[in-house]
Amino acid sequence: MAQSHFLVGASETRADPAIRRIGTTDLLDALAKGLEDFSAMPSHALFLCVMYPIIGMLLAGLTLGFAIVPLLYPLAAGFALLGPVAALGLYELSRRREAGVSVSPLNALDVLHSPSIGAIVALAVLPMILFLIWLATANAIYVANFGYAPPASIGQFLHDVLFTPAGWNLILLGNGIGLLFAVVVLTISVVSFPLLLDRAVTVRTAIMTSLRAVAMNPVPMAAWGVIVVGGLVLGSIPMLLGLVFVLPVLGHATWHLYRKVVAQPG
Repeated sequence: MAQSHFLVGASETRADPAIRRIGTTDLLDALAKGLEDFSAMPSHALFLCVMYPIIGMLLAGLTLGFAIVPLLYPLAAGFALLGPVAALGLYELSRRREAGVSVSPLNALDVLHSPSIGAIVALAVLPMILFLIWLATANAIYVANFGYAPPASIGQFLHDVLFTPAGWNLILLGNGIGLLFAVVVLTISVVSFPLLLDRAVTVRTAIMTSLRAVAMNPVPMAAWGVIVVGGLVLGSIPMLLGLVFVLPVLGHATWHLYRKVVAQPG
């Protein structure tokens, strides 16, 4: 039986993509090329990513009700789970610049006309589901330690989290479980989305290629994960405004990392 176009894309590539071994210098080179792309296309990157800090500040504004305060950190951290989906437009811009064709901000939307858009959408559902599960898990951890009553104030919430055994448990357990979610998303998506954008493969092939890439390069991929998390933390410090620059650089760099890890056919 023929597979659904929704999962396959325009046509299916029969041979599994070949994986290369990479090292630390490849990570640094991918970052350098990502920075070059951002320098050459800053308005395009800002066009794609400026909504991130805006959304973050709007969420922070909801703290007036205090009930959402315990979820602000999980929300901000959990957005990293959606990063591979949000970066699709950046991959497309880097792909076009690499090919030497003209690039404009609207080219980021060319992803919507990709022959593999069905497969891309199908794969995008997975990190979105994981994001929602993460929020539910984070809320359950908070309730297990502090109950259902919302904090009386932001100051009281910070005191309870930083200076009580329940708060320490919340920090350790929450960050530990959050790390597991991040590892899962990194493993299944580090090259799968760029691969779907670059070639007509199935969702299964894209995910398996990403898994093989991580399995063959565990230390460099772990280092890449640390780089991404470190960049997101640094970008979040000034009211999330730094993410306007960090996110596009990481997005462009991920495309170049994909090029280094997945060998071109033929």
